[in-house]
Amino acid sequence: MESYSNKIAITTGDPNGIGAEIVIKALNLLNLPTRDIVIITNSKVLNKYGKLQDNYEIIDVDYDAKIRPGEVSKEAGDFSFRLLQKACEIKPKYIVTAPTSKEAMNIAGHKYSGQTEVLEHFLARDGQKAEMLFVSKDFRVLLLTRHIPIKDVSKTLTKEMIIEKVERLRSYFQNKLYIKKPSFALCAVNPHAGENGLLGKEEETIMVPAIEAIRNRGINITNPLPADTLFVSGVQNYLKGDKVPYDCYIACYHDQGLIPIKTVASEKTVNMTIGLDIIRTSPSHGTAFDIAGKNIANPESMMEAIKSCMY
Repeated sequence: MESYSNKIAITTGDPNGIGAEIVIKALNLLNLPTRDIVIITNSKVLNKYGKLQDNYEIIDVDYDAKIRPGEVSKEAGDFSFRLLQKACEIKPKYIVTAPTSKEAMNIAGHKYSGQTEVLEHFLARDGQKAEMLFVSKDFRVLLLTRHIPIKDVSKTLTKEMIIEKVERLRSYFQNKLYIKKPSFALCAVNPHAGENGLLGKEEETIMVPAIEAIRNRGINITNPLPADTLFVSGVQNYLKGDKVPYDCYIACYHDQGLIPIKTVASEKTVNMTIGLDIIRTSPSHGTAFDIAGKNIANPESMMEAIKSCMY
């Protein structure tokens, strides 16, 4: 097999969404050296949504179904999954993924809660676990739980889980960003950080014991703090162009962490998968079925996802 170890592999995601469109637009605007890029897609899908200005290498994956912009289908879900599988198989330097439909992939029999979990399935070795990190400049948010119902969040949080995820985050900062002693801010899961147990006991019974163990390992992390005020200074500094107070905010659940960063940097935010040998980046938005095929999708977040692999 040809070596792709120095290349960025880009998948076009669900063929009925905006994935191929934003990949084409992003690459045409970025005008990157063709030697750095390989696109994993189907030529029919690519041609449906536009034309590349440069002659990038394309790995063609079979797709016999009709392209139906805006439609959730089994065939599209299976194709999306096979793009990810191929990206993992060729072992590039980075993987950039366009959005997929979780519903479509599940209909196709691929029972994963997202692309992060698919990548973990194919790439993890020696007990590695994938983590979801959202980034815009120096504003970073790690999710302790990802795509699960809100009613399951407190049941999923454990002392051991928090310790393990914070350790992986520290490893990423030290080994990839070369920040030896990063500072982390931990969001409480309950309003007002539980108000001394009045509004919930997870902070006292789970989070504080985890923090004590984490600090014993030399990691700089706050106590669990109310998320509604914790993000205020970070958001204000980001908007002013000043340094965000913490190297990373750690959120207990999906919307707790993503609302602040997407509110101030919706098109500049990159979804990163860390913890595996290959870093994956993607736009922070979804398939946008409602505008698929209309040629009005904004490629900015995809551009940021690709650019983040160039540094």
